[in-house]
Amino acid sequence: MNKHRIVIVRIKGKGGLTKQLVKTLELLRLYKKNNCVVVPNTLEFVGMLTKVKEVVTWGELDEKTCKQLLEKRGKLPGKMRLDANYLKDKCKTDFDAFTKDFMSFKKELKDIPGLKLFFKLSPPVKGFERKGVKVPYSLGGVLGYRKDKINELVLRMV
Repeated sequence: MNKHRIVIVRIKGKGGLTKQLVKTLELLRLYKKNNCVVVPNTLEFVGMLTKVKEVVTWGELDEKTCKQLLEKRGKLPGKMRLDANYLKDKCKTDFDAFTKDFMSFKKELKDIPGLKLFFKLSPPVKGFERKGVKVPYSLGGVLGYRKDKINELVLRMV
């Protein structure tokens, strides 16, 4: 597999999901609607994505979007936000340097002590695509693989 980070956004809620689907979503740490996770592009994760493609959308993450996610939606225990001072104290780095290292696989999100490994997002500004949450992205809907267009969606949801 190529060296990329994938961002996965859960689109649908709890209704009408099989136990197997729920378990796979839990393994991906996608507990609620409009949550997202960042994972490496490995065969294991691609297999999980094929299983949950009716519930999520995903694509390749870029550096700008990754930095925005960490700055605006990074959470620590006790509903505290991840800020530059915490990053400087615990990791001796700043958002730009950490994002660069993270995207080049030199660091992982779990290197920031206490950071929650999923991001809660709000519904996208100006809504989802025209055909809605039941149709694949390739047919004008929301679900499934969307290459680098995922960054536009995530930025609208941050």
